[in-house]
Amino acid sequence: MRFVIRSDVGKKRSVNEDRAEVYKHSDEVTLAVIADGMGGHNAGDVASSILVEQLADSFKAVVSEPDFRNREFRKEWLHEAVLEINQHIYQSAIENPSCKGMGTTLDATLLYNDYCLICHVGDSRVYLISDGSIEQVTKDHSYVNALVESGEISQEQAEHHPQKNLILKAIGSEKAITPDFIEFPVDEHSVLLLCSDGLSNKLSGNEILTVLEKAENLEAAGDELIRQANDRGGEDNISLIIMSEMSGEVQQDVDR
Repeated sequence: MRFVIRSDVGKKRSVNEDRAEVYKHSDEVTLAVIADGMGGHNAGDVASSILVEQLADSFKAVVSEPDFRNREFRKEWLHEAVLEINQHIYQSAIENPSCKGMGTTLDATLLYNDYCLICHVGDSRVYLISDGSIEQVTKDHSYVNALVESGEISQEQAEHHPQKNLILKAIGSEKAITPDFIEFPVDEHSVLLLCSDGLSNKLSGNEILTVLEKAENLEAAGDELIRQANDRGGEDNISLIIMSEMSGEVQQDVDR
């Protein structure tokens, strides 16, 4: 599994509150995490850092256990780890006034051989690119997406809605959290893209697909996606992870 990480502060923000990391245990097991923090005075940076670091620690502690080969065990582990981290961030926000209201989105993507498990909270996204098409496999936990699903507004209206960035669910924002879990098989031709809304608010799925198809390799694709998001305003932090078996060297470029 090859991967590229890009995280850019954007053109308007002074602090990058996104975190994007990949933890590769072996050729068979990889964990990728995108977290987009929010709330308080730089507390979004605190929330996303806590989430990624604690999830990484939990993964490293459990990945070598024989039970990790079991699909249900992996899902139960990821669920319990996220619930514990949610409690930690929630309590930290209560105990530290400067962190009041902090929270973070989460897309944790666990690849085990040819099977993908995603734990999703918030409006960061995971896309699956396969057979010349792109599919958004996560559902935004956002106010605008709720309006679209209820039929109150169209998808086109959602793109320009004034409350587009209002999310309904985040890690640490409430005492209890119910993540979405998505599971599906992948093959050697599949490409996974994890990204914060700094990218998905600027480029449509088809525009992302075009960049991936035209790029010479994963690194070039990551750089071009960041460039285009910044060219269209770059009002938010922009983070992405591209994962594929096909091409590109393992590379990381993170602008804190």
